[in-house]
Amino acid sequence: MSSTYVPCSAIVGVAESPLGALSGQHALRMMGGATVDALIEAGLGLDDVDCLMVAGFPSGQPSCELADYLGIEPRFVSSTEIGGSSFEFFIGQADLAIASGQCDTVAIAYANTRKQDRGRPLGFNELPFLFRQNYERPTGLIPLIGSYALAADRHMHEFGTTSAQLAEIAVAARKWAQLNPKAYRHEPLTVEDVLSSPMVASPLHARDCCLITDGGGAVIVTRLDRARDLAKRPVSVLGFGQQVKYQEISLARDVVRTGAIESGRRAFEMAGLTTDDVDVTQIYDSFTITVLLGLEDLGFCAKGEGGAFVEGGRIAPGGAFPLNTSGGGLSYTHPGHFGIFLLIEAVRQLRGETGERQVEGAEVAVAQGFGGVLSTSATVLLGRDIR
Repeated sequence: MSSTYVPCSAIVGVAESPLGALSGQHALRMMGGATVDALIEAGLGLDDVDCLMVAGFPSGQPSCELADYLGIEPRFVSSTEIGGSSFEFFIGQADLAIASGQCDTVAIAYANTRKQDRGRPLGFNELPFLFRQNYERPTGLIPLIGSYALAADRHMHEFGTTSAQLAEIAVAARKWAQLNPKAYRHEPLTVEDVLSSPMVASPLHARDCCLITDGGGAVIVTRLDRARDLAKRPVSVLGFGQQVKYQEISLARDVVRTGAIESGRRAFEMAGLTTDDVDVTQIYDSFTITVLLGLEDLGFCAKGEGGAFVEGGRIAPGGAFPLNTSGGGLSYTHPGHFGIFLLIEAVRQLRGETGERQVEGAEVAVAQGFGGVLSTSATVLLGRDIR
């Protein structure tokens, strides 16, 4: 596949804040700290940042609030909120803003204190969403987990997928996490452990569900020509695509076919690549079913074949298909929006910086974000730049 797109932007710095079960932390402080660390890694300073992109922070103007905290005056900001896929979406926005000359250096940041804020459980809010209140609440559907359970149940009904196949995804994530010192969970996990964990929303067990942690991260994007003179090997933005399908699951036309079909197609076409060119894959794993749908809809396997695709340790360390090599949202961290961590791990893999979990010779990575209840999708293809 060929492409007329010429890469113009690159990721030059990534960093996490403290992760896990924290105390005395504030999301703004974590975002600010991660942003500064990512800039230091790139060999840049706050004065170089002329664009901020922030999502997930509980403020009406999160980018402006972070700008105040950092003491900078950006000329371009975005606070587009489409859930966990916001940060893959921001990569596309950053690339377009840089290409059009609106800015030169973009800081993308996120942090949340889900673990600290135990009085605010994930998915149980009472905001006045029209369709949720009118069509979902009266049926007893539990927000988030209930919607993903519907997708898992339908996939099992339509294609014969089993709970044991979904469990393989959680087990593989844990094996990757055991190679990541920053991961929240390191204890061994088996398929039997997943299947014997409490049923949360049938057919999803507790170990099919992501962690709830504190933490944040930052990604720095700048012009590719400038990136080649900075401290770290640049990671080029090769292609991207986005798709919004719906907000609430009651509006979904098909709960097992996500926006990744469209966002992935556009990203691969833009990059002039196919799935065969991808060396390492990062797919949002809010739940095990999310990964299965992402694999199918990006085209790594046919629709309905995801269960068989992940069997036998194929996606675990040593397997033929390196997936979610940080340990993912299932075992590494998940402070509410995981999409920024997909980018951080993809960049580190392409730089060859991930130690025991390094995928040898990784040159192309895909980061696939999902937001809401499989509502939004954003796909980014990244490549190791050759200086």
